[in-house]
Amino acid sequence: MFEGLTFKNPELFHILWVLIPMVVWYIFRQKKNTASIQVSSTASVIKAPKTIRHYLRHLVFVCLLIAISFFVVVLARPQSSRNWEKSETEGIDIVIALDISSSMLAQDFQPDRLEAAKNVAMEFIAGREYDRMGLVVFAGEAFTQCPLTTDRAVLLNLFKDIESGMIEDGTAIGNGLATSVARLKDSEAISRVVILLTDGENNRGEVAPVTAAEIAKTFGIRVYTVGVGSVGTAPYPVQTQFGVQLRDMLVKIDEETLQEISSLTDGKYFRATSNTKLEEIYKEIDALEKSKIEVREFSRKSEEFMPFALLGALFLIVSLFLRLTIFRSIP
Repeated sequence: MFEGLTFKNPELFHILWVLIPMVVWYIFRQKKNTASIQVSSTASVIKAPKTIRHYLRHLVFVCLLIAISFFVVVLARPQSSRNWEKSETEGIDIVIALDISSSMLAQDFQPDRLEAAKNVAMEFIAGREYDRMGLVVFAGEAFTQCPLTTDRAVLLNLFKDIESGMIEDGTAIGNGLATSVARLKDSEAISRVVILLTDGENNRGEVAPVTAAEIAKTFGIRVYTVGVGSVGTAPYPVQTQFGVQLRDMLVKIDEETLQEISSLTDGKYFRATSNTKLEEIYKEIDALEKSKIEVREFSRKSEEFMPFALLGALFLIVSLFLRLTIFRSIP
C-alpha cells in the first residue's frame, strides 16, 4: 500500500520518546491507586471469577498511545514515491530579434506591424513552457532587451514596453542578428534558434546581414527570417502640417538577403502579409522546433498522511468511548 514510503520530517519521530514517561507514569499510578483491605483469608477472592472489564482495563491507555503514535507519523509527513512518470522537454534556446524601426508603424497590419508582431510573439512565448527565451530589438542599432530567461512574466512585460523610437531609426539587420548570435553562442542547449523579423532593407550598422548569418552558422545557430509587410504599398502615418495622416508607401523588403540568411543557417524564410499569416508563421516555427531532446523518468511524491490521520482519530475515539462507558470512573 505504501511502497517507497518516505518522510518529509523524520526528525519529528523523536516526539515518540514522550511515550516512555507516559508509560512509567501510568504504571506508577496503577500501583498507587490499588486499594487494600484486611481479610482473614484471600481464598474467596482468588476463586472469584474475573470479568472482561478486568482483562481490558489497560485498553484505554493502549489506544491513547497508539493514537499519539499515528499523529506523530502524520506530523512526519509520510510521502509515497511509487508513481513513476516520463517527462519530455524541448530545452531549446530562442532569441527573437524584432525590428522596431519607424516603418514598423505601417498599418497594413492591425493595429500596425509592430503591435501585431508583439502580440503574436507574446503568444508564442507563452506557449514555450520549457525553453529559455530572449529578446533583441534593432533599428539603426541593436541591443538586448532581455537576455535568455525562463521567467515568462519578465519577458512578456519587457515585450509590452517595446515602442518604435526607443533607439535611433534605421534598419540594421546585420547588427540585430549579430547581437542575437552573441546571446546564444555560449549556450549549451542542443538547439539554438533566432527568429528575426523585419519589414525593410539593411541600411545601417557595422555588420552585414550575410556576415552575421555566417557567424550564426559557425556556432550552429538556426535562423528563421520573417519579412513583414503587404505586397505593393502600405498605409504609413506621416506627420504633416495638418497633423498625422496616412499615406501609401512602397513596401521594400530585402527578401533575397533574408532567404540567404535562413538558407545559410539551415532555417527557413517566411513572408507575412497579414495578422493571420503572421500567426500561422509562428505556429509553423513552433511545430518545427518541437523536437524532444531529453526524456527522463522522475518520481512524483504524493502525501500519504490521510490513512495515518484516520487511524489516529479512530484509536482516539475508541479510547474516549471506553473511558466514558465501560471503564467510566464513578467518584
